[in-house]
Formats: sequence, C-alpha cells, structure tokens
Amino acid sequence: MLFTTPYLTQAVLSLILSATATHAFAYKRQATTCNGHAELCDRSFGNVTFVGTHDSYAVGTNNLAANQDYNVTQQLKDGVRMLQMQAHNQSGVIQLCHTSCALLNGGTLEDYLDSVKTWMDANPNDVVSLLIVNSDDIPPSEYDTVFKTVGLDTMAYVPSNASIPASAWPTLGSLISSGKRLVAFLTTEADYTTVPYLIDEFTNIWETAFDVTDTTFDCNVNRTNGDTSTQMYLINHFLDQLIAGFPAPDPEQANVTNAVSGVGSLGQQVQTCAAQYDKNPNFMLVDFYEYGGGSVFEVAATANGVTYNPSTPIASPGGTSNPGSTGVTSSNTSGAISDLRVSHSQAGGFFAVLGGVMAGVWSVI
Repeated sequence: MLFTTPYLTQAVLSLILSATATHAFAYKRQATTCNGHAELCDRSFGNVTFVGTHDSYAVGTNNLAANQDYNVTQQLKDGVRMLQMQAHNQSGVIQLCHTSCALLNGGTLEDYLDSVKTWMDANPNDVVSLLIVNSDDIPPSEYDTVFKTVGLDTMAYVPSNASIPASAWPTLGSLISSGKRLVAFLTTEADYTTVPYLIDEFTNIWETAFDVTDTTFDCNVNRTNGDTSTQMYLINHFLDQLIAGFPAPDPEQANVTNAVSGVGSLGQQVQTCAAQYDKNPNFMLVDFYEYGGGSVFEVAATANGVTYNPSTPIASPGGTSNPGSTGVTSSNTSGAISDLRVSHSQAGGFFAVLGGVMAGVWSVI
C-alpha cells in the first residue's frame, strides 16, 4: 500500500529529526580537551607520558615509610594521572600498606577508590591509570567487589585482549568520549576471563629498577613478562637512602631528583631512555611529586610535545599542618598531623619495628 503525501512527509521528517538528534548526541560526547590539552585527544594512550605517584596512598610527614605529602585528591588536582599502590589482605579487607600494615597503613582500598571516583566524576575530561601492586596475590574477584561498591567498574576500560602492544591502545579522546577513562593494572593474578578490566601489568608494561640509592637512574629492563619491543614502559624515578641497612624515601634530595635537568634528575632519565628506546616512557613514578614546583609535570609536558602552563600553582613542598591552606592534610597512620620530617636519629625505632616485622615474615616462611 502506497503512503499518501502527508504520511510520507511525516516519515521523512521523523528520519531527519532522528538523524539530527543522533549526530548532536555524538557531537556532545566528543572530547575536545584531554588531560588538559586538546593536542592529546588524538594521541594513543600508549603514546602519552603520564606522571605517576609511587605509593600514592603512603601519605605523611612523620613516618619514614611515607612517599608522598599529599592525599590522592590533591595529587590528581595537581596533575598526577597514574596512581600506584600496594595492596594487602588484612583479615579479609583490602588495605593499602607500605611493605607491612604495621609500618604504614594508608586505609582501605574502598575509601581510596571512593576519593578517586569523586575526583573523576568532577573532572570528566581526564584519563586516570591505577597500578595495583598485588602484594598478597589477592584474587581479581575481590578487587572487582570493591570497584563495584565504589562504582569505578563502569568507568574502567576493557582492552580487546589481555595483552596489547603500545601502538594498539585507543586514543585519550575515545576513552573519554566512551566514559571508559580509568585504566587499571594489576601486577599479579590478573585474569582477563573473569575481570577483564584489571589488566596484567607485566605483559603490557615493563619497568626499570626500583629502590635506587644513587643518582644513576639507568633505563635497563628490570621486570617484564612480555615483548619489550612492543610494550609500554615505566621508569621508577624515586631516590632512596639507606638507613640501618633498609631503603627509605629521601625527601631531602627530592628537588634534585624531580628536576627538569641535571645529574640524577627526572628530565635526564627521560632523555636517556628516549634515546635508548626511541620512545618516551609512558609512566614516570616519583616520590614527593610537588618538590620542584611542578618540574615533574613540565618533564611530562615536554615529552608529550605540549606546554606546561597550570592555571593554579601546585601544592607547596613538604606538606602542611594547616588544612585550610590547600584543602588537604598530611598525616601519619594514627592521624596525627605534623610538619616535621623524621630525623635520622629517630629512625632506630622505626627500623626496629621493620626488623621485627620482617623477622615475623621470615619465621612464617
């Protein structure tokens, strides 16, 4: 049966309106600024350099196990886009602890991820990565439960395969437009068939050495389970000091370690690695990221071919005891607030605890 003219006109108008609405919706979702720069929207995730915080949860100014002065919210606000953490099983609860929860307990994974989710909801044009060091080989399903409780599972990117080369990653723009802008890596026990968004780190990323105690940050492959010629890579650029035979973060050298140039600087290691592998590192893990007044972000910007020009200054070096000045506090595991770093003379008690903890671990083994 033929349509009469009025019906034909109505059908055509309906199709036109539907197509227009679909186009408008697609246009509305198209990302135009990605991680602060329009130039990065068309850049593959595997071809971007991100600043990461080593032990991002280990916040404090009076604990030798602390690696950061500011909490995760401030880190993200200042420009950190990879958050590394160490996960432990404490009586069935996933806690973020440095080596042992007796030394520094940064709280539950759930509370930590809730802060990440809150920040990401308020900043829809940013791609964020998580690197979870699975210290106690916790099954992916237990992480999945926490991610679902917080609501981050729906924001997590699921790759097409368990392992993909650096060149095959989607662009930042497509990740943002799709809403799948959280990229989560797990060091051990990742299982693509059960929880596909928890991506195995070492088949996709190789790393340089960590616990470096001199200023020679080399670019040699230290850990990998894949083909280093096609993988992304991460440089561990944080300087430790030996106290009573144990490596501990060295904040006194942080301005030099995090600098744009000079011996032992982040900028120098990036240049060395880029020359050695003909590509920039994808991730740069640092301690006390704010030391250098934004130098770590300037290094990343240079590697990405963009200009580092923050609209507001980043947090002040060393933490603060005045929450009103930056909106964050630096605290130890008991919640006490202090501007004072632990001196070497105070280290004996700390490492006595560490020695006791390690002795307990060895006795169990």
